[in-house]
Amino acid sequence: MRKRLIFLILGVLLVALYLWPTRSPSFEDLYANVEPEKVKAFQEFRSKYPLRRLVTEDGQTWEYLVTGPKEGEAVLFLHGMSGAADIWWQQIEALKDGYRIVAVTYPAVNRLEAMESGILAILDREGIARTNVVGTSLGGYFTQFFAMRHPQRVLRVVLGNTFPPNDALRQEYRGIGMILPVLPDWFVLQFMRRSVERSVYPSSGYDAFTRAYLLEMNYGRVHKAHVLGRYRCVMQKFEVQDIPGSVLIFESDNDPLVPAVLREQLRQTYPYAEVYTFHDAGHFPYLNRPEEYNQRLIAFLQQPMMVYSP
Repeated sequence: MRKRLIFLILGVLLVALYLWPTRSPSFEDLYANVEPEKVKAFQEFRSKYPLRRLVTEDGQTWEYLVTGPKEGEAVLFLHGMSGAADIWWQQIEALKDGYRIVAVTYPAVNRLEAMESGILAILDREGIARTNVVGTSLGGYFTQFFAMRHPQRVLRVVLGNTFPPNDALRQEYRGIGMILPVLPDWFVLQFMRRSVERSVYPSSGYDAFTRAYLLEMNYGRVHKAHVLGRYRCVMQKFEVQDIPGSVLIFESDNDPLVPAVLREQLRQTYPYAEVYTFHDAGHFPYLNRPEEYNQRLIAFLQQPMMVYSP
């Protein structure tokens, strides 16, 4: 009887551990240290561009925003592990008058092929046959996969703060991959928030907006299922081929999430790519260095594009 009682108590404690509630700060609290003008502009952006939804054949619901002239050249924005469509708001505002823009939020998919099917479905729905693709981190990793498999749909490619297929990440994070599926949701998000505070925020030059946005994401806009799925996508290897068209690599010399050896490996994988290095900008230069990022991005998009020959 005593053993059964002990097991019952342990079971209740485990359930309580998994369901432990986390109080999410308000938007005002999270963005309290950001310049009021910037907060206002960000809120206006969110209200101006409501998200569209698309359910793919595998049952996943994709959210995305679309803006810009329909006759303009298209730009597809792909975020990283901790992101959503609106993480690109400063780039979208800079490009919206001259380009047809699509920015997506990934559902909790765990294969690059599932990301691929969702992106293709969105592009087809919006009538976009070819597009420039701007991807960062996980988004940059997937951009390589997508461009190699669908060269006829790609104009130019931007690989931001990312890496090529490799074994280094798999070896370094193998342990995390083993325990992540059994960890409670609150613990995973707490780990992500701690990473923001300890490495991402300092490397951004202590940029208040970068910190606020990423903490907001990891206080409930993403959950363990998203983190696990995106982790599995990053760990999935694929065969490297030449990317058609022009390629721009964005990197930061103090990126805490992409070590120097992988940045060098990316440059070696695409020796024909243009490379732009941010100094002391961290992993999210498009958030904390938007003017510099936008200037280089627009200059790249205005270059004559290479013609794809199948």
